[in-house]
Amino acid sequence: MKVSIITIVYNNCETIADAIDSVLCQTYPNIEYIVVDGLSTDGTVDVVKGYGDRITHFVSEKDGGLYDAINKGIRMATGDVIGLLHSDDIFYSKEAITAVAAAFKANNCESVYADLVYVDREKPERVTRNWKSGSYKRDNFIYGWMPPHPTFYVKREVYERLGLYNTLFKSAADYELMLRYLYKHNISTAYVPECLVRMRVGGKSNVTLKNRIRANKEDHTAWHINGLQPRFYTRYLKPLRKLTQFL
Repeated sequence: MKVSIITIVYNNCETIADAIDSVLCQTYPNIEYIVVDGLSTDGTVDVVKGYGDRITHFVSEKDGGLYDAINKGIRMATGDVIGLLHSDDIFYSKEAITAVAAAFKANNCESVYADLVYVDREKPERVTRNWKSGSYKRDNFIYGWMPPHPTFYVKREVYERLGLYNTLFKSAADYELMLRYLYKHNISTAYVPECLVRMRVGGKSNVTLKNRIRANKEDHTAWHINGLQPRFYTRYLKPLRKLTQFL
C-alpha cells in the first residue's frame, strides 16, 4: 500500500523543516511525499529545495488558499491512501504511518483516524491539549464530535468518488469533508487508539475569536449544503467538546 502525504506551506520557513524531517524519518517503506507551496517569499522554497529528490513532488505556485492547495496536492497524489501533515506539525513517532497502514489492512476500511496532541509552538515537546478521539459512532456528529483532521487518512478512490475540499469555506472545509464522507455517505472507518500528530497551537480556524465564530457558522453551513439537519445544539456542542482536551 502506497501512502501519499501532502504538506501545504506558505511563508513558514521556521517550522517546515521539522515537518519534512518527521515525514522522511518514517519507518514505513512506501511513502509518496508531496509539498505544495503558495509562492513563499521568506526562504521556505530554499528550505524545501534543500531536500532534493527526497521529496517526491514539489510545486511552488500561486493558489486560491489552503483548501485549494490541498486539492492540488490530492490531484497530484498516486498513493492508495492520502493524508496531510501541515507545515506547523510533526508526526508523534517514526511509526505513525506504519500504524495507519496496519489499520487499513486489519479493518479493510476506507478511512482511518487517530488521536493528536496540541503542543507549544516554540517547544513542541510540551503538550498543551490532548485530543482523544475515541471509537467511531456515526451519531456522535450530532453531538459535536469530529475526528482530528490531521489524523484523517482516506483512500484515494474516495476522493475521486465523493469529491475534494469545498473551497467556498474559509476555515471549515475539513469539517465539511469529514461530515460528507463519514456522516452523509457513511464510508467505513477505523480508529487507531494512539497519538499520530503533534499539532502546534495557532491553527487557521482558532487563531482569533473572530475566526472561531466564523468557523462555527461554517460548521452549521456544512450540514445544510449536504442536505443534512443538525440538532439545534450541534453547533454549540462542537466548541464545548474542546474543553475536555485540556483535562
